[in-house]
Amino acid sequence: MLKILVLYYSHSGHTEKMAYEISRGIESIENSQALIRTVPKVSTVCEKTESDIPKDGPLYITHEDLESCHGLALGSPTRFGNMAAPLKYFLDSTSSLWVKGALINKPACVFTSTASLHGGQETTLLSMMLPLLHHGMMILGIPYSESALINTKSGGTPYGPSHLAPSNSQPLLTDAEKTLCFAMGQRLAKTAQKLSCV
Repeated sequence: MLKILVLYYSHSGHTEKMAYEISRGIESIENSQALIRTVPKVSTVCEKTESDIPKDGPLYITHEDLESCHGLALGSPTRFGNMAAPLKYFLDSTSSLWVKGALINKPACVFTSTASLHGGQETTLLSMMLPLLHHGMMILGIPYSESALINTKSGGTPYGPSHLAPSNSQPLLTDAEKTLCFAMGQRLAKTAQKLSCV
């Protein structure tokens, strides 16, 4: 069974919804299991810490989760055209995995949500790719053979799934956004299988 890690940070639930749609795509592929993880918030008060176990939702990511996965889907809401600080904070702590080359040749993809149509979806996706490239991961996008990518009126890019999440709205994905998340999960799992010779 291949373990595909779906690691995300979500503040208002939009990116979390995407993570679960990607997980559905992963688990639709035989012998593929989605392992959903998140990261704790980063406090502006230096002394404040989060519990090791969140009150609800997925467990927090560990370096062992990342090292043992066969593939990675990485998601974050947009913060001024960049990934959110809690996710970057975790990625900045992975130097020991980089030294070991633990992620080299593993497939990865990225996904995001923004509060406005031109709120930095593509730059956020690119910002998340950079540390993964430094780790030697193989980055996957969404090919235009996915018709939802051409027909979407909301989120969706060839760099990875995205979601348009207007401020103060319920975390609901459009049909096209769900389709693109599902397809990304499938592509990630299929690629991981080919690379692992399963």
